[in-house]
Amino acid sequence: MAVGTLALFYPVFVPMSAAALAYAGHRALYVDWRLVLTQFLNGPGRTSRILLLLFLVLNWKSLPLAWTVRIFHSFIYHVLRRPKTLPQRALFHYSVTSSRTSLLETDYNIHKSNSTYFADLDVSRSHLVTHLLGPGMPIIGDNAKNQRVRDKDGNVVKGAFGVGLGAVFCSFRKEIAPLQGYEMWSRILSWDRKWLYIVTHFVVKGKVRPTGWDGRRMGRTRNKVQKADGSGEEVDFSRYVIATAVSKYVFKLGRFTVHPALVIEASGLLPERPGEGWKGGETGTGTPEDLGELDEAAEWDWKRVEAERRRGLEYAEHFAALDGTNSLFDGGEDGAIGNFPLG
Repeated sequence: MAVGTLALFYPVFVPMSAAALAYAGHRALYVDWRLVLTQFLNGPGRTSRILLLLFLVLNWKSLPLAWTVRIFHSFIYHVLRRPKTLPQRALFHYSVTSSRTSLLETDYNIHKSNSTYFADLDVSRSHLVTHLLGPGMPIIGDNAKNQRVRDKDGNVVKGAFGVGLGAVFCSFRKEIAPLQGYEMWSRILSWDRKWLYIVTHFVVKGKVRPTGWDGRRMGRTRNKVQKADGSGEEVDFSRYVIATAVSKYVFKLGRFTVHPALVIEASGLLPERPGEGWKGGETGTGTPEDLGELDEAAEWDWKRVEAERRRGLEYAEHFAALDGTNSLFDGGEDGAIGNFPLG
């Protein structure tokens, strides 16, 4: 998701998409589909056409503009179907997206190419962020009116709202075979004064089920965590993880970096925090109070949110530290092994 994408989504892409659908529907009324289908199935060269259609269906994810369609589908889907409110505990809940490996995603090892995981991550993150933080984005985007974001001098920040992807790390554990189905489980891992960290697990399809869905019922209700052997014993769910990725997003108003807590708060998912709030302290993420004993059965208060943020930050900080590897580049001061074609 690039900076500026969401700034263009509502005023540009939604009207354009609506106009295109209206025109397509108008044209479709004047087509004799029965005749078209008969000619397609029975006319000369039908075998080639049917095989080509089958190939396109099996590889639709890899066709031109398919990535764009998948991304904007996630935006439109959650604009139309997201519940008006979500429980605050949903902040760290998973968004589950299903997919399948196409033949064109397969490499010479006859499994899903590692490079294609990143296109799937774009889609999975878009579903998560649009669903969770969708209500807060227009509020932050119209900052001139709502005045949620101010600079260090107290001035209201102006500019177009956008979301930028800063980095992605992916660890591969198992292979995914051609045409194999899998699920992407994405959730917010943590945040600091600049970055929102998201963790995504690629999971064997159908092996793990959440205890329920937040808000509106979507699809088949899953009211139990599926056990591998049908018993009540604890299950190591990591056995079903194919790969795990960590990504970091930055929110922008023009060139100004927006604190992630402001976007989360505008979406109604942050409980009020005493003292200096979610932007206080030396780290800009709240004063480091002793959280004490947490009641796991209680409703989500600011202490439970902060405890989960700190737990995720223990992993995110190691990922963020890799930014320092930029300084290792010396421009080949001691030479290079060569300059090769077809890169």
